[in-house]
Amino acid sequence: VDHFGFYNTKSFKQRYLIADKYWKTYDGVILFYTGNEGDITWFANHTGFMWDVAEKLKALLVFAEHRYYGESLPFGEDSFRDAKHLNFLTSEQALADFAELIRHLRKTVPGADGQPFIAIGGSYGASAPIWQFQELIPCGVFMKIVTEDFRKSGEKCSESILRSWGAINRLSNTGSGLPWLSRTLHLCASLNAEDIQRLKDWIAETWVNLAMVNYPYPASFLKPLPSWPIKVVCQYLTNPYMSDSLLIQNIYQALNVYYNYSGQSKCNNISETTTGNLGSRVWGYQTCTEIILPFCTNGIDDMFEARVWDLDKYSDDCYKQWGVRPRPSWVTTLYGGKDIRSHSNIIFSNGDLDPWSGGGVTEDLSDTLVVVNIPEGAHHLDLRSSTDTDPPSLELARTVEVKHMKQWITDFYSNNRRQP
Repeated sequence: VDHFGFYNTKSFKQRYLIADKYWKTYDGVILFYTGNEGDITWFANHTGFMWDVAEKLKALLVFAEHRYYGESLPFGEDSFRDAKHLNFLTSEQALADFAELIRHLRKTVPGADGQPFIAIGGSYGASAPIWQFQELIPCGVFMKIVTEDFRKSGEKCSESILRSWGAINRLSNTGSGLPWLSRTLHLCASLNAEDIQRLKDWIAETWVNLAMVNYPYPASFLKPLPSWPIKVVCQYLTNPYMSDSLLIQNIYQALNVYYNYSGQSKCNNISETTTGNLGSRVWGYQTCTEIILPFCTNGIDDMFEARVWDLDKYSDDCYKQWGVRPRPSWVTTLYGGKDIRSHSNIIFSNGDLDPWSGGGVTEDLSDTLVVVNIPEGAHHLDLRSSTDTDPPSLELARTVEVKHMKQWITDFYSNNRRQP
């Protein structure tokens, strides 16, 4: 449970999945998926890239579950009970779990001991946006990219969204406005005056999620969606200058693309924006401790209501919810911030459509710290299964990634076989 102290000697069961169909014990490789904030079986099913390259690289696939997610719960049902039990949910402890698991695999899987391991992950699991932290990039970058995705997907689309916030504010201030909004947006529960901010946050988060999963083919990563879902959304948002009530009816149609593309949904719950496989509740604890991601908007460079980044308020909210306060400079102290030149053999891949790319490494830093940028790429698009509709930039990105991995494997064996 605790790799960094000696007093607590408790242990727990960590779940991992293994696939060895194409593995060659003589000159193969072990591709090790560093699990992130959710159930590991869900990520294994959405990381088709590893399955696609297994034969080419003669690879053993390992998918390791992150502590406190899925079934890898250090204290079972009590794991989320309070800050005392959540205290061991950190990126350092998770990395130590993975290091211990690699050591365990080397010992217990015949043939694994002399092989190279390559870690693969997406989003938090790879820490791809490693510069999305205080003082490293401006807090407005993320929402600017979201806005750009909508602006490029339909004329007047981002402008319509920008105007919708004022429309909601005005409607919520009229006598019949709250029940009308509840009905028009098909909400599961009726709105009170104090719900309006939560409603707007829910809508804003929906636009963010759409930017992350704006894939070139139908997919169901967060929700079942059509190909290029933002283009479909923007078909409903072509005129920002209509009446407030008409604009909000169009916003509902646009939201419906995300929440009810399959036609199964009965009503919209403003407390929920993603599938239950993502451990978004516990992730809230991580973003209240060491993974502090400053976001701000100004309504000029982006399509959102102006909101400053207020660390004190954020800290108070965290304390109220979890009984902990954030340490905003700890992650950059621990992992080096922008000074990572001493590292090697890392591919930083970014999709230009992915709002997280704003906090990513987007230029090569050395011969072995290399960057792959994908102009038509949304959130870890290159880690998904290859399809017939993949844009050429995506095919090229995967080719480059495999080329580097093959080189690492070759170097590993030639260095190791030279030694006596």
